[in-house]
Amino acid sequence: MPSFDIVSEIDLQEVRNAVDQANREIDTRFDFKGVKASFELSDGKILMIGEQEFHLQQMMDILRQKLVKRKIDLSALDPGDPVTNLSAARQEIALKQGVDSETAKRMVKSIKASKTKVQAQIQGDQVRVSGKKRDDLQDAIALLRGEDWGLPIQFTNFRD
Repeated sequence: MPSFDIVSEIDLQEVRNAVDQANREIDTRFDFKGVKASFELSDGKILMIGEQEFHLQQMMDILRQKLVKRKIDLSALDPGDPVTNLSAARQEIALKQGVDSETAKRMVKSIKASKTKVQAQIQGDQVRVSGKKRDDLQDAIALLRGEDWGLPIQFTNFRD
């Protein structure tokens, strides 16, 4: 029985490269001369540190540019609220990995509502879709690509 998995993964090596490039660009930019600003990547989170909230906004633009160049989907970013005090400002950006249960339930509901002859089931942080015909699975993929899920989705483990 043909099947495939719906997952949401980002390449952490590419994210690391984008963060390194963003740090290098901050070092060379004129508007960041004499400003303590940096990006740090750890535990699936990017921490931006600047002197003011304005710097954080500029840094976010730089980070987004670098991630787009590295083909990382920006919907994988979940920026938190900036925290500022007199001497520094910081903002944490979480990286979304895996399909959360609420989104997985919406995906399964959407597949069932489409009346295609496939079954979808939630398996941890991914969704397995199986059916009798390959064409039915391709219809399900087209249906899922047509909607916005709020996170980047990939289709893996296609078995015939």
